[in-house]
Amino acid sequence: MKKLVLTLVILLGALSTVSAQIPAVVLKTIDGRTISTDTLSNDGKPFIIDFFATWCKPCNRELSAIADVYEEWQEETGVKVIAISIDQAQNVNKVAPLVSENDWPYETVLLDPNSEFKRALGIQMIPYTLVVDGKGNIVYKHNGYTDGAEEELIETVRELVK
Repeated sequence: MKKLVLTLVILLGALSTVSAQIPAVVLKTIDGRTISTDTLSNDGKPFIIDFFATWCKPCNRELSAIADVYEEWQEETGVKVIAISIDQAQNVNKVAPLVSENDWPYETVLLDPNSEFKRALGIQMIPYTLVVDGKGNIVYKHNGYTDGAEEELIETVRELVK
Protein backbone atom coordinates (compact mmCIF):
# COMPACT_ATOMS: atom_id res chain seq x y z
CA MET A 1 0.00 0.00 0.00
CA LYS A 2 2.84 2.40 0.85
CA LYS A 3 4.45 1.70 -2.52
CA LEU A 4 1.16 2.44 -4.30
CA VAL A 5 0.73 5.76 -2.48
CA LEU A 6 4.37 6.69 -3.12
CA THR A 7 3.99 5.82 -6.81
CA LEU A 8 0.85 7.97 -7.06
CA VAL A 9 2.60 10.90 -5.36
CA ILE A 10 5.54 10.61 -7.75
CA LEU A 11 3.26 10.39 -10.78
CA LEU A 12 1.19 13.38 -9.72
CA GLY A 13 4.37 15.36 -9.09
CA ALA A 14 5.68 14.50 -12.54
CA LEU A 15 2.40 15.47 -14.19
CA SER A 16 2.13 18.86 -12.55
CA THR A 17 4.56 21.21 -14.22
CA VAL A 18 4.88 24.50 -12.44
CA SER A 19 6.46 27.27 -14.44
CA ALA A 20 8.29 30.15 -12.85
CA GLN A 21 6.64 33.55 -12.78
CA ILE A 22 8.37 36.83 -13.56
CA PRO A 23 9.70 38.46 -10.38
CA ALA A 24 8.79 42.07 -9.51
CA VAL A 25 11.63 44.52 -10.09
CA VAL A 26 11.15 48.18 -10.95
CA LEU A 27 13.07 49.22 -14.08
CA LYS A 28 13.09 52.24 -16.39
CA THR A 29 12.49 52.33 -20.12
CA ILE A 30 15.02 54.06 -22.35
CA ASP A 31 12.68 57.05 -22.42
CA GLY A 32 12.54 57.28 -18.61
CA ARG A 33 9.20 55.64 -17.76
CA THR A 34 9.09 53.27 -14.77
CA ILE A 35 7.79 49.70 -15.17
CA SER A 36 7.48 46.84 -12.70
CA THR A 37 8.63 43.66 -14.41
CA ASP A 38 5.81 41.58 -12.93
CA THR A 39 3.38 43.63 -15.05
CA LEU A 40 5.07 42.74 -18.34
CA SER A 41 2.56 41.13 -20.66
CA ASN A 42 1.36 40.86 -24.23
CA ASP A 43 -2.44 40.82 -23.96
CA GLY A 44 -2.56 37.06 -23.32
CA LYS A 45 -0.05 36.22 -26.06
CA PRO A 46 3.51 34.98 -25.57
CA PHE A 47 6.44 37.36 -25.35
CA ILE A 48 10.20 37.12 -25.40
CA ILE A 49 12.54 38.75 -22.88
CA ASP A 50 16.06 39.21 -24.20
CA PHE A 51 18.88 40.34 -21.89
CA PHE A 52 21.71 42.18 -23.63
CA ALA A 53 24.44 44.79 -23.19
CA THR A 54 25.78 47.34 -25.66
CA TRP A 55 29.26 45.79 -25.45
CA CYS A 56 28.03 42.19 -26.00
CA LYS A 57 28.51 41.26 -29.67
CA PRO A 58 26.51 37.98 -29.53
CA CYS A 59 23.65 39.87 -27.84
CA ASN A 60 23.61 42.48 -30.57
CA ARG A 61 23.72 39.82 -33.29
CA GLU A 62 20.78 38.02 -31.68
CA LEU A 63 18.64 41.16 -31.36
CA SER A 64 19.48 42.12 -34.96
CA ALA A 65 18.63 38.62 -36.24
CA ILE A 66 15.28 38.76 -34.44
CA ALA A 67 14.67 42.28 -35.77
CA ASP A 68 15.07 40.96 -39.32
CA VAL A 69 12.11 38.58 -38.87
CA TYR A 70 10.22 40.39 -36.12
CA GLU A 71 7.43 41.77 -38.30
CA GLU A 72 6.74 38.30 -39.73
CA TRP A 73 6.78 36.77 -36.21
CA GLN A 74 4.31 39.38 -34.99
CA GLU A 75 1.94 38.81 -37.92
CA GLU A 76 2.07 35.03 -37.46
CA THR A 77 1.96 34.73 -33.65
CA GLY A 78 1.43 38.17 -32.11
CA VAL A 79 4.66 37.73 -30.10
CA LYS A 80 6.49 40.77 -28.82
CA VAL A 81 10.10 41.18 -27.72
CA ILE A 82 11.16 43.04 -24.60
CA ALA A 83 14.87 43.84 -24.65
CA ILE A 84 16.57 44.43 -21.31
CA SER A 85 19.96 46.11 -21.14
CA ILE A 86 22.23 45.22 -18.24
CA ASP A 87 24.64 48.05 -19.05
CA GLN A 88 25.87 49.72 -15.87
CA ALA A 89 24.72 53.24 -14.98
CA GLN A 90 27.71 54.96 -16.63
CA ASN A 91 26.86 53.26 -19.96
CA VAL A 92 23.03 53.42 -20.07
CA ASN A 93 23.31 56.52 -22.27
CA LYS A 94 24.67 54.20 -25.01
CA VAL A 95 21.57 51.97 -25.09
CA ALA A 96 19.11 54.25 -26.95
CA PRO A 97 21.65 55.15 -29.67
CA LEU A 98 22.43 51.43 -30.17
CA VAL A 99 18.73 50.58 -30.47
CA SER A 100 18.24 53.44 -32.94
CA GLU A 101 21.41 52.71 -34.92
CA ASN A 102 20.39 49.06 -35.38
CA ASP A 103 16.78 50.02 -36.10
CA TRP A 104 15.51 47.51 -33.56
CA PRO A 105 11.69 47.61 -33.67
CA TYR A 106 11.07 46.51 -30.09
CA GLU A 107 8.28 48.39 -28.31
CA THR A 108 9.91 47.99 -24.90
CA VAL A 109 13.58 48.38 -24.06
CA LEU A 110 14.29 48.37 -20.34
CA LEU A 111 17.37 49.31 -18.35
CA ASP A 112 18.63 47.05 -15.56
CA PRO A 113 21.82 48.94 -14.59
CA ASN A 114 22.22 47.19 -11.23
CA SER A 115 21.33 43.77 -12.68
CA GLU A 116 18.53 43.39 -10.12
CA PHE A 117 16.13 41.75 -12.57
CA LYS A 118 18.90 39.61 -14.02
CA ARG A 119 19.84 38.40 -10.52
CA ALA A 120 16.19 37.86 -9.52
CA LEU A 121 15.92 35.41 -12.43
CA GLY A 122 19.20 33.69 -11.55
CA ILE A 123 20.84 34.68 -14.83
CA GLN A 124 24.62 34.44 -14.87
CA MET A 125 25.63 35.29 -18.45
CA ILE A 126 24.24 37.10 -21.46
CA PRO A 127 22.80 36.90 -23.99
CA TYR A 128 19.97 35.25 -22.11
CA THR A 129 16.53 34.78 -23.59
CA LEU A 130 13.23 33.79 -22.01
CA VAL A 131 9.89 32.92 -23.58
CA VAL A 132 6.90 33.79 -21.43
CA ASP A 133 3.47 32.33 -22.16
CA GLY A 134 0.27 34.37 -22.25
CA LYS A 135 -0.32 33.74 -18.54
CA GLY A 136 3.06 35.13 -17.44
CA ASN A 137 4.83 31.79 -16.96
CA ILE A 138 8.43 31.44 -18.05
CA VAL A 139 8.33 28.39 -20.33
CA TYR A 140 11.71 28.54 -22.08
CA LYS A 141 15.20 29.74 -21.17
CA HIS A 142 18.26 29.95 -23.38
CA ASN A 143 21.80 31.19 -22.75
CA GLY A 144 24.16 32.34 -25.50
CA TYR A 145 23.61 32.92 -29.19
CA THR A 146 24.69 31.20 -32.39
CA ASP A 147 23.48 32.18 -35.84
CA GLY A 148 20.05 30.70 -36.46
CA ALA A 149 19.22 30.17 -32.76
CA GLU A 150 16.28 32.55 -33.13
CA GLU A 151 14.44 29.76 -35.00
CA GLU A 152 14.22 27.79 -31.76
CA LEU A 153 12.60 30.83 -30.14
CA ILE A 154 9.88 31.19 -32.75
CA GLU A 155 9.22 27.43 -32.71
CA THR A 156 8.62 27.66 -28.95
CA VAL A 157 6.26 30.59 -29.49
CA ARG A 158 4.42 28.74 -32.28
CA GLU A 159 3.80 25.82 -29.92
CA LEU A 160 2.28 28.20 -27.39
CA VAL A 161 -0.15 29.79 -29.84
CA LYS A 162 -1.45 26.53 -31.37
